[in-house]
Amino acid sequence: MSNSFLYLVTVIIWGSTWIAINYQLGDVAPEASVSYRFFLAAFILFVFAKAKQLPLSFSLKQHGLFAAFGICLFGMNYLLLYTAQQHINSALTCIAFSSLMLMNIVNTKVFYHTIITKQVYIGGCFGLIGIVTLFWPQLTDIELGAATFFGLGLCLLGTFSASVGNMLSIKNQKNNVPIVQANAWGMLYGAIFTSLAVVIQGKAFSFSFEPAYISSLIYLSLFGSVIAFGCYLSLMTRIGAHKTSYANIIFPAIAVLISTFVEGFVWSEYTIFGLSFVLLGNLIVLTKTTTLKRLFTPKLQTEKV
Repeated sequence: MSNSFLYLVTVIIWGSTWIAINYQLGDVAPEASVSYRFFLAAFILFVFAKAKQLPLSFSLKQHGLFAAFGICLFGMNYLLLYTAQQHINSALTCIAFSSLMLMNIVNTKVFYHTIITKQVYIGGCFGLIGIVTLFWPQLTDIELGAATFFGLGLCLLGTFSASVGNMLSIKNQKNNVPIVQANAWGMLYGAIFTSLAVVIQGKAFSFSFEPAYISSLIYLSLFGSVIAFGCYLSLMTRIGAHKTSYANIIFPAIAVLISTFVEGFVWSEYTIFGLSFVLLGNLIVLTKTTTLKRLFTPKLQTEKV
């Protein structure tokens, strides 16, 4: 599959998962729902691996890496973000999580000495400006206080946990562990970690048999986890974590487009300018440097004397 296809699948699926997540909120504890999601996703991947006769036995050291990877990306990340949203609104959460790209830039330089071009920095800045502009009306309603800063801090910690998980995924692939097996074990360990968090917090493992809850759980497990994370983490080794993570900036823009048709979302000048900056940043980050130079460098015309 081409890089463009992997990227497109990732942003479209993650841009639509907010609809499914809305159906997950209710009588079931969010942490329990996350646990169910990744247990089911891991089960699907293990069944797929067995059907394809993919090797599933790994050393104790590799399992340690799987556990760290799963806890960071499929456990701690979600727990912190869900807790953060109890103190801040979804707009601020989205903006804070968009900083994943900046964190991945720093971490890829620290862990793997990756050279980051000016093109990525410029595109990332356009993207972040676009996200802030997109959600500016909701930001004006925020009351700064201890609860807001606490929620923002939790959100940034969750984002950092996701970034570390990204780095560990790269490490798995550098160790020649295929995405399917690494994700299967990682999601299993992440689900176990989240389950322990539910027990420690004294929350119940309730379940809803409502069709909306079950169908949204299946969608989040199969599409939002198995397929989207598979595409995202595969793409990361091809074009780098710093470029791939721009997907986390653009999928809120996809969510806005979907909301326009599904919920009748009304656009404002903030929507237009915000989406324009996000898309421009996407173009700058993902377009080849030679192509950008050809597009934006004016051709010099020489006059004959």
